[in-house]
Amino acid sequence: MNWILLILGGLAEVGFAFCLGKAKESQGNEMISWYAGFVVMLLVSMGLLIKATQTLPIGTAYAVWTGIGAVGTVLVGILVFKEPATFLRMLFIMTLIGSIIGLKAVSH
Repeated sequence: MNWILLILGGLAEVGFAFCLGKAKESQGNEMISWYAGFVVMLLVSMGLLIKATQTLPIGTAYAVWTGIGAVGTVLVGILVFKEPATFLRMLFIMTLIGSIIGLKAVSH
């Protein structure tokens, strides 16, 4: 169950990065709404990480949480914000995904 919470926390990390990107493109009340979404997603993400680390090793949990956030944020950048999807970027994203899977596989 705590692995599911950790994955959801990582996805919430992607959510707060998305909100930052949208806030950068906005002005006025819309910008404030995106920043409010950032704060909510940040609190959700941190709360889920805290809950997951009650039974998972902190080093593994934190690495997986940030890895999910990093991979997800790069993919959101490519798909939503039209950032370049170069060969090297995709290669390093794949190595990061492999590392996340490896950490999950060797954790107790």
